[in-house]
Amino acid sequence: MQISKVYTDGACSGNPGPGGWGVVIYFDNNTVHEMGGFDPETTNNRMELQAAIAALEFVQQYPADETVQLFTDSEYVKKGATQWMSGWKRKNWKTSQGKAVLNKDLWEALDQANPKQVQWFYVKGHSGDPGNERCDTIARNFSQTQTSPLIENLPPSTAPLTQKKVKKQMSPVESRDTDKKGAKQAELLEPHHETADISADQLRMQHLTHLLDTLNIAREIAEKGYLITSSELAELMHVHPSAVTSRGEEWVWRNWKVSRVRRESNQILWSLTHANP
Repeated sequence: MQISKVYTDGACSGNPGPGGWGVVIYFDNNTVHEMGGFDPETTNNRMELQAAIAALEFVQQYPADETVQLFTDSEYVKKGATQWMSGWKRKNWKTSQGKAVLNKDLWEALDQANPKQVQWFYVKGHSGDPGNERCDTIARNFSQTQTSPLIENLPPSTAPLTQKKVKKQMSPVESRDTDKKGAKQAELLEPHHETADISADQLRMQHLTHLLDTLNIAREIAEKGYLITSSELAELMHVHPSAVTSRGEEWVWRNWKVSRVRRESNQILWSLTHANP
């Protein structure tokens, strides 16, 4: 079973605002695998990029003998990956006008993840293409925390670690806030059957509650000096792990300075400290 084509899409409620991304992978035996994710504060372009990165990293895990077609309805992503990026890199991630490239962290992650066998295609959004329409639904559902179940079909011989196995590898942060965050994530991922009855104010309150949970966990980690892995930090930030490791040794996220401490086995450990105001 090999990948034949991939669709990606991103969505954002507000731009900037809560966002989601979706990926649909088609295999040559007509089976389908779907992925998606959520970011409480982002932009549409970042979600389009995040979807593409997730798709490319998936293709890396399941290499194909033939060309894999990747379809995106974002000309920004398609042209960036196929036309603009080589020039940006030559100019040290500067545009032709000498300005810093926006979303550099994600473009660098995309560059690292882009396999040679991927061929990029632009598909017009909302044009009736089944793969694009399904990606759009996944991304919009995640952006509105109205997630429906995803189809999961992975080749059993080379399947990557499942989410359950990943959690077993994570070092525990034993606090009530961590338990509270897990309960909140389970609630957000539960299918909603009466989304029409949820008002815009209720959705905003859900996003704010989720954000406060995240900030409280980060504060606990910083104050108690816990070290967390790249995957744990990505889960806390609600981004793909590649968006963490591509940022360098030290950077600022919200109220905290994030610093790379050391590597243990195949894991990078990070610390959070309060950033100067």
